[in-house]
Amino acid sequence: MADAVATAAPAAADNVAAQEQGRSWTSIIFGMFKQMLMFYFISSMLKGWGGGQNSSNSTSPANVHKLPPSVNLFPPGQLFDLYLYLDETDLHFKNFENRKLFGQKKGLRYGDWTGGPNNDGSYVFKKTFPTPEVLLRNQSLFLHTFIVKSGQSPDPADKNYVRREVIYGVQQLNRYKKKHYKKTANLLTGVSEQSEEDLAKAEIMKFEILNFWHPNISINIVDDQTNWAKGSLPPPLDKAVKFSPIGDFYQPILFFNTYWNLGVDYMPINETVTELDLSVTFYPISLFKYQMYASQNMKSQWSDLLQSEKEDDDSIKVALLETNPILLGITVVVSILHTVLELLAFKNDIQFWKNRKDLVGLSVRSVLFNIFQSLIVFLYICDNETNFVVKMSVGIGLLIECWKIPKVLNVEVDRENTLFGVFPRLKFSDKGSYVESDTKTYDQMAFRYLSWVLFPLLVGYAIYSIIYVEQKGWYSWVLNMLYGYLLMFGFITMTPQLFINYKLKSVAHLPWRMMTYKFINTFIDDLFAFVIKMPTLYRLGCFRDDIIFLIYLYQRWIYRVDPTRMNEYGTSGENENGTPKPVEGSQETKMEGESSAIKESKKDK
Repeated sequence: MADAVATAAPAAADNVAAQEQGRSWTSIIFGMFKQMLMFYFISSMLKGWGGGQNSSNSTSPANVHKLPPSVNLFPPGQLFDLYLYLDETDLHFKNFENRKLFGQKKGLRYGDWTGGPNNDGSYVFKKTFPTPEVLLRNQSLFLHTFIVKSGQSPDPADKNYVRREVIYGVQQLNRYKKKHYKKTANLLTGVSEQSEEDLAKAEIMKFEILNFWHPNISINIVDDQTNWAKGSLPPPLDKAVKFSPIGDFYQPILFFNTYWNLGVDYMPINETVTELDLSVTFYPISLFKYQMYASQNMKSQWSDLLQSEKEDDDSIKVALLETNPILLGITVVVSILHTVLELLAFKNDIQFWKNRKDLVGLSVRSVLFNIFQSLIVFLYICDNETNFVVKMSVGIGLLIECWKIPKVLNVEVDRENTLFGVFPRLKFSDKGSYVESDTKTYDQMAFRYLSWVLFPLLVGYAIYSIIYVEQKGWYSWVLNMLYGYLLMFGFITMTPQLFINYKLKSVAHLPWRMMTYKFINTFIDDLFAFVIKMPTLYRLGCFRDDIIFLIYLYQRWIYRVDPTRMNEYGTSGENENGTPKPVEGSQETKMEGESSAIKESKKDK
């Protein structure tokens, strides 16, 4: 919002800044909406390419009525037994003699929401065991779960084994995550705070895949008695519900829930880890809650496919766990409003510059500075190996900023003075409306005064970053220094427009519709600054914008103008493009009346 006067900084650039300085709740909600839309469009495309479902799984009425609705294998109150095994293979094993039994519970009741030690329907199995060799070899460990009716056995060698009535599921307990390596050092001394091992790995690899362990996992059994018809279930139920071979019943859904396992709670597995803790919680859930969890799992799969970051998901989970429900609901509603206002501000900013015919009262140098700022952000994320989605969004924002260059400058192709005798040069010059008015003089004065503050701050920040911050190289240092500087002091680029308004004693030339949306969003950011956890610099940025915007409001109050009155530059609040409305009784009005009469007569004929 540091450039709300002439333009708004690209939304994608704001997202990148939030990644570095800590994300605001608004960017989290907006990112979640983008992922949901992307998942919907990709699912629609894949469905179209696949040519529809197979005939055996078709949802057409002809196929639905071939089979009668199936009933749940477990009626309400059905007693069942639960068996948990740990094994290094993910295959459905049949030999139970050499398997490690982690825990078992007999005599459980299906649909019992008040059982267990805590009277909440949950049962917890906890164990501490030596770290398995399979995990130290960077392989996997799996949890096999069997549920059978009381009196039956999951072992095929047992006489009480009923194959089609065994509910079975398997889940990988460990998780593979990337650890990135970058060779950084102090550019003056050459000393690095990283370990020698990390520096050596940075020489030969960009990242390493490590094995991580989380001590908690939940197993849910869905409590539902809906009579499903085979072949008529929507996703994700079509893959979760398992029907009998003849379709007379279906098994209750067994769901492994890891949604609340935060990324910060995963611990790396190496030779120093001698033992592991594992806690398995078993409890029933409703069909509605299962569908919510299943939809989140589907979104996570698309995030992995698109190589999206998952820090947003953890931020949402922490907010759901720690925030008051009423406050959380208000925040979600306000976040949606914030997103809508951002889109409206962006739309009106484009519309303002598209229809603008003169530059009277506008700071051209601020527009050019915003283009420079967007370029630095784009080069910064490219240097830090950000995923393609973020690069594309920031790149589009940079192109939109560059689109404003012909709006504020005359761009000509000089074919006489060529580069290297081959390539024509681009010649830039100020537009006539900018030169003829006093705007250019005031703009130059404002930036001259501003440079007295900007350059000392830039030199000071550059000295600080080169002494105390490790860098990959001189190119990275320049980008990181400029990027951090723009984050901290970019808001003062709005001050030249304040100076121009003060000298012209007018604010009629400003895009007030777009600025109104930005004003409201600034106050919403203030609300988030108090409610959501975020870095101190980000909070200070919100309040610094408030000060600038309040000055703009004060100028609008003291420089009151008649929106319909033309100023000395030929513009007004209602006619920002500089074309005045015809005066009643003038020759233009008469000509318009005559042309309208001719059109009406043609229609009558």
